[in-house]
Amino acid sequence: MRKLLSILCLVLVAPALWVETAMTAAEFDAYTRGKTFYYGSDGVPYGAEEYLDDRRVIWSFLDGDCQEGRWYEDGGLICFVYDTNPEPQCWSFRHSGAGLIARFENDPSATELYEVEQSRDPLMCLGPEIGV
Repeated sequence: MRKLLSILCLVLVAPALWVETAMTAAEFDAYTRGKTFYYGSDGVPYGAEEYLDDRRVIWSFLDGDCQEGRWYEDGGLICFVYDTNPEPQCWSFRHSGAGLIARFENDPSATELYEVEQSRDPLMCLGPEIGV
């Protein structure tokens, strides 16, 4: 009976431990490079990011406006800086059975995103603003 209870505990706890382990920079790069990820938060679309070679990225809030940037690892977190906002935005990424889960570590209570979809297609970005 004890053996059965021990096995049951391992089966129930092991997936939770796996989800709680943050991805390393190498794991994150291998999972994301060459793809575009669409993220949601609280059941609604949040944004998308295209992950390019050399840790370059393109981010959009799905409004056609795109920001170029790059990511780097800092203390076990994946940090992003963008041309329009050089202030580092650091996230922890975990992999669940449904995809990536990202927690904004600059303010962990503020934002948690989850992968909704991934694609090999580039982001749709509008051209430069033109007008009078």
